[in-house]
Amino acid sequence: MDAALDAFGGPQTGTRHPLVAAAMVLPMAILLTITFGGWDAVVTQASSVAGMLGR
Repeated sequence: MDAALDAFGGPQTGTRHPLVAAAMVLPMAILLTITFGGWDAVVTQASSVAGMLGR
């Protein structure tokens, strides 16, 4: 386990800006959405989250 932590730089400290995190995740999310045809599911989940946030 220690070798894996050393290989990947160990535990991360600090925080990542939300826009940086989104920029890291969005390309893969778009690729998976196109690949598996899950656009309807993405829209449904986004509208559910927006409803929970009161928007």
